[in-house]
Amino acid sequence: MKVIAVIPARLASTRFPKKILAKIGDKTMLERVYLAALKCPEFFDIYFAVDSEEAAKEIEKFGGRYVMTSVSCPTGTHRLIEFVEKTQIKADVFVNWQADEPLISSEMIKDLLEGIDLKSESIWTLKKEAKKEEVVNPNVVKVVTDRFGKALYFSRSQIPFDRDGVGGAIYKHIGLYAYSLDALLKIKALPPSPLSELEKLEQLAFLENGLSIHVHETLHESIGVDTVNDLHRVNSFFQKTL
Repeated sequence: MKVIAVIPARLASTRFPKKILAKIGDKTMLERVYLAALKCPEFFDIYFAVDSEEAAKEIEKFGGRYVMTSVSCPTGTHRLIEFVEKTQIKADVFVNWQADEPLISSEMIKDLLEGIDLKSESIWTLKKEAKKEEVVNPNVVKVVTDRFGKALYFSRSQIPFDRDGVGGAIYKHIGLYAYSLDALLKIKALPPSPLSELEKLEQLAFLENGLSIHVHETLHESIGVDTVNDLHRVNSFFQKTL
């Protein structure tokens, strides 16, 4: 199975502009993600899909490869789609590794790709049991699945709602995806999604338009950098490990 990793890197992020160039220790977030991706033997190749010369120059400094994509791409997945269309690169699976996820590990990539069946599925992602403080945090996306591991819904709110206080695990979504080429072509043609617009979650457009997402559980932790506070947490992690 040929797997290509594509790292969409948007410079003008809304909540934290230019976060992909922020320093984690002595390296930018872009380089940290690249170094983490290099540790994954499953990847046949690794590319960035960028929308700015500033990001491109940084990638050139540490020897990464990139493709320029439009600043108007609405999501990381659409940036990945543009990358595939521009390069015409062929692969069985394209992994979408967001440039603000420097703590994704090779173990998580193994979990993501485990049990992929290209005949019956086309989109894969991860979940992990959420901590109490994460359950009420709208920046942490929650997910519920059916008994076969297919996503039923994603939300920034607590799902499921424990009405009677009986307890039970609540899972957060890890923002790492794998797509077949067929899935990417379908996503490109999807009509607008009211649910996706309400929650600002691109994956709801997939579900609302009838695509299925297989969600595999991982025991490994990651911290997506959405805010300056998240960056401080990631820096603290690297200070302990370096």
